[in-house]
Amino acid sequence: MTENLKRLVDAGVSIWLDDISRERLRSGNLAALIRDKAVTGVTSNPTIFAGALSKGDAYNVQLRDLALRGVSVDEAVRAITTFDIRWAADVLKPVYDATNGVDGRVSIEVDPRLARKTEPTIAEARALWWMVDRPNVHIKIPATVEGLPAITQALSEGISVNVTLIFSLERYRGVMDAWLTGLEKAKANGHNLAGIESVASFFVSRVDTEIDARLDKLGTPEALALKGQAGVANARLAFAAFEEVMSSPRWQALRAAGARPQRPLWASTGVKNPDYPDTLYVDQLVTAGIVNTMPEKTLDSAADHGKISGDTIRPFYEQAWNVMAALKDAGIDYDDVVRVLEDEGVQKFETSWNELLETVDSELRKA
Repeated sequence: MTENLKRLVDAGVSIWLDDISRERLRSGNLAALIRDKAVTGVTSNPTIFAGALSKGDAYNVQLRDLALRGVSVDEAVRAITTFDIRWAADVLKPVYDATNGVDGRVSIEVDPRLARKTEPTIAEARALWWMVDRPNVHIKIPATVEGLPAITQALSEGISVNVTLIFSLERYRGVMDAWLTGLEKAKANGHNLAGIESVASFFVSRVDTEIDARLDKLGTPEALALKGQAGVANARLAFAAFEEVMSSPRWQALRAAGARPQRPLWASTGVKNPDYPDTLYVDQLVTAGIVNTMPEKTLDSAADHGKISGDTIRPFYEQAWNVMAALKDAGIDYDDVVRVLEDEGVQKFETSWNELLETVDSELRKA
């Protein structure tokens, strides 16, 4: 572990890898990252799986077997993706044990075509939980309006959940309410709350991408001076909202019953604008009790030249509010920004899922 990563871990940040592939598992690369770069978890999404399937030959044997069995494309995709998730969960099991179940987690997403459908999302979450059958898996459910009751239901049944595609502070508060309600129902259902783990994936770089484009369009000196600040400010205010919930009597009652916090997870932490430091969303979002899930390129950059300087969230709440106020004054419609980002996020994952289905269909025909 480099000194930079050690400082990050010592500051209370859990480092997760935002990538998975069979080749990474087969080669021992994931185990090496756990050993050498402090990786304690893995997240996946439809785009990641689509990329993994398009490279190399690691999936050939399973694809041939699936073709011989004549399974449907949807069933084949589930068989392929859950195989990788089980394997990663087994690789991370020692981390899960060593951290008493806090880290060592692997996430798999429900079919993104269901993002606007509550009951099918619940059914899919149950199916994935059963298919992976590992205590250290997270089922990813999007934070759409329709996803919120699915999050509550899954948690109430003892299913650990990674809530994904969170962009807005208002929706994040809704996510935390859904999480608390789920735990309260889980307690009433007799579940051991200590065994139910959840994270809330708050997206960062995409906020800057969308708002920067709008600031460029405005073109005023005041607008251009605000570029590259919204993503970090938004995430910092999300953590402020998290702290409010952590001090609430509702949470204290659940904590007394053995529940664990739903940790904020910084997602979309790869910098999209080359003018910005490539460790921006690592260095500027450090505090105890959070997860930062990074693409490998960002992880390597953080290890090599990250600038970890203690808590870079809690001391900056006022500054974050000032940034958001200045954006509003400049003419940025925050509510429209987060609506566009959610719609685009759902659509991008659905597109990737369809690409994955097409790739698997093509490979099955060749096998």
